Amino acid sequence: MIAGYCWPQSVRVGAEVELFCSTSATSFDVEVVRQGLRDETVWSRTALSGREHAVPADAGAAGCRWPATVTVEVGEDWASGFYLVRLRTADGEEAEAFFVVRAREPGSTLLVLSTSTWAAYNDWGGPSYYTGGQIASLERPLPKGFLARPEPRRLRAARAQELEPREIAQYLGRGYSFWVVAAGWSAWEHLFVQWAEREGVAIDYAVSSDLETVPGLLDPYRLYLSVGHDEYWSAGMRDAVEGFVDRGGRAAFFSGNTSFWQIRYEQDHRVQVGYKTDLEDDPVFGTERQHELSTMWSDPLVGRPENRMTGVSFTRGGYAHLENTPQGTGGYTVHRPGHWAFDGLGLAPGDVIGAEPVVVGYECDGCELRLEDGLPVPTGQDGTPKSFEILATAPAHLWETEERPEALADVGPAELNWVAERLAGADTPENRERFAQGHCVMGSFESGSGAVFTTGCTDWAFGLDDPAVSRVTRNVIGCFLGSG
Repeated sequence: MIAGYCWPQSVRVGAEVELFCSTSATSFDVEVVRQGLRDETVWSRTALSGREHAVPADAGAAGCRWPATVTVEVGEDWASGFYLVRLRTADGEEAEAFFVVRAREPGSTLLVLSTSTWAAYNDWGGPSYYTGGQIASLERPLPKGFLARPEPRRLRAARAQELEPREIAQYLGRGYSFWVVAAGWSAWEHLFVQWAEREGVAIDYAVSSDLETVPGLLDPYRLYLSVGHDEYWSAGMRDAVEGFVDRGGRAAFFSGNTSFWQIRYEQDHRVQVGYKTDLEDDPVFGTERQHELSTMWSDPLVGRPENRMTGVSFTRGGYAHLENTPQGTGGYTVHRPGHWAFDGLGLAPGDVIGAEPVVVGYECDGCELRLEDGLPVPTGQDGTPKSFEILATAPAHLWETEERPEALADVGPAELNWVAERLAGADTPENRERFAQGHCVMGSFESGSGAVFTTGCTDWAFGLDDPAVSRVTRNVIGCFLGSG
């Protein structure tokens, strides 16, 4: 066996990163690769002495606590980016770790990787938030497939029904985690930065906790980017992004299920806390800090719906292109084709974009809406700003507990039941019906001196090879940078 992790997860040039490795092999090689449109090896070591370390019983919550194996000195000339650390034994067994290098001289655009969501789904060495855990250590390896895996466009949640059971079994039999379709670099974010570099869009990088720990992180930037599945946010993260927009910054959420759950960082940001539906287990429940509860941001006890930041919420969205959900077209139906996001596409009302690559799949965010002169507009009663302009929609559905796939049978109450209980006061059939038929909503609005755009869906990056999806992405970035 071989496994490893790095600490810290995010550094500037000239700093040091320690690699912590456990292996049953007598020796192993390490290669550090900056990943973008192409892989670039920046550091390597061969024939490092291998040593196997025990995995503590509490590794999921307290970390592995292994001794450092080797120190990586980050070169002064290393570009900001995601650095994959490849570990390989003589017999060909492999594992991956990662770290991020922040920019010495910031550019105009910052992508913050969804590392808090990766941690929430991490079940290496202990339970994740989905298998009974409530505290997630950042100092442990990630499951196989989170950082590197083959065919991410094919092996994804929204395409699962197209796969033969034998193919899925073979994939899992090779050691890949079931949860790779929900979290990790290897799908959404990697695909996005490959597109960005191909298009000549310069991007700087950071991790989730940097928004809370690096003072003024966003100050030099004009554009903040969220990509893929960006589900878990701390109050410090929201404060940073909302403050940035209020001061004139631009935020583009090419993501979905965004900021659905509040988390808290603790122990010098080495662990993150998420009690989710176990409200009374959270130590801040019933205290003056109750607004910090690690549950839905939309919960009345927190009182800070995420749609105030993004314009949309998973509570009014749900799942698409999965079992017991709308299949739809796989794309968005356009309602306001004259919006600047659609410039150059020649669209008409009712046209569909993103259907072939299925960009509306997996998890979707929406808002409470009504029709006005035949066009959808937000009611504003759920926290979505009334100035939010709905550009395109697709059907989505929150699962009831009994509707979920068998693999999710033991993951607490389903979102529809929980949303009905917390937002409507009781988990009744009538209240569930109020939230069951949601929408994936693409839209934009101005906030303070800044502006926000959202796709309202996790899977936008899977469609970036599609000309229309690519054009919308280019339009948003260009407009928000003042070059569109």
